[in-house]
Amino acid sequence: MAILRFAVTLDNADRLAIMAIASEIDRLGPERDGKPDFGFFRRTSAEVCAAILQPNELTATLLHQYLARIDDGRLKRAFAGALEADQTKTSPVTEPFRRDSRLWRGLSLPGNP
Repeated sequence: MAILRFAVTLDNADRLAIMAIASEIDRLGPERDGKPDFGFFRRTSAEVCAAILQPNELTATLLHQYLARIDDGRLKRAFAGALEADQTKTSPVTEPFRRDSRLWRGLSLPGNP
């Protein structure tokens, strides 16, 4: 839910909340020299936040993989909608559509062998 909130607001306070939550979860794992030995949630959260802030082809793949891991249908649709709203729309093709008369050349018409 925190990542969804960040995807909607893009607020640094929401990003910091995500990182705090991820740190708490990672702290539940084993420790080495008084520091958490597990960093999966911090690393993954940082990657997802960065991908949300600066979308490109590479980060789109990461976000789609993250989206695929969400089990709840409503949360998945909400997150997908938030990501779609943040993506910059590419300009439509300005070249007009042309019919290519050569497309059917060489084919026989029905009834003509």
